[in-house]
Amino acid sequence: MGLLNVKEVDAGYGQVQILRKVSLEVEEGEVVCVLGSNGSGKTTTVRALSGLVQISSGHIYFEGQEITHLPPYDRVALGLVVVPEGRKIFPTLTVLENLQMGSYLRSAKARRDSSLRRVMDLFPVLEERRSQAAGTLSGGEQQMLALGRGLMSLPRLFVLDEPSLGLAPLVVEDIFRVILDINREGMTILLVEQNVAQALAMSHRAYVLEEGAVGLSGEGRALLENDHVKRVYLGMGT
Repeated sequence: MGLLNVKEVDAGYGQVQILRKVSLEVEEGEVVCVLGSNGSGKTTTVRALSGLVQISSGHIYFEGQEITHLPPYDRVALGLVVVPEGRKIFPTLTVLENLQMGSYLRSAKARRDSSLRRVMDLFPVLEERRSQAAGTLSGGEQQMLALGRGLMSLPRLFVLDEPSLGLAPLVVEDIFRVILDINREGMTILLVEQNVAQALAMSHRAYVLEEGAVGLSGEGRALLENDHVKRVYLGMGT
């Protein structure tokens, strides 16, 4: 069994079903991406993994333990850490205070100093801005801060929901470079993205969501050559 196993999960909001029999797996050390157009169920998948959406059927396992009905804070304590779409930083707190908020668990707090050094090495601009109010940062800097705060929680699985959304191309390159760097250091990553070409190029495996169900899955670079992916997601003829 992989680090994360999602088995035939149905989920939605009230009477509106979004996910239909979604199954996916993430092995330790992988980068796995979940792709899809707007409304395909990507963010609902993330919310189901984090415990913010209750699933109506199916099972979620983390390190072999069923977490289907665990509350979000217990999932974070196990090491399932999500950086949500839209960053969700604390704008009136400083950069340093935001990072410290990521290490509120006892195990993470014990390693706060070393985690801070690691985050500052990954994102030198955060060191420069450490005393600045987070709300005054640029969009790219705020995304770096959100990633850094997530890393402060010492994730076993780092779930990133649309980390490139709304960012300039050069900033996106920086974000993806850091994601690759932390994966090479051993971090397991589940990447939820609309930036299909770059996400597939850096992923070991990928799942494509279509209307709330897994329509395609396979190795990342193989899906780059898939005719359906080229036509629908990359705007290329076949």
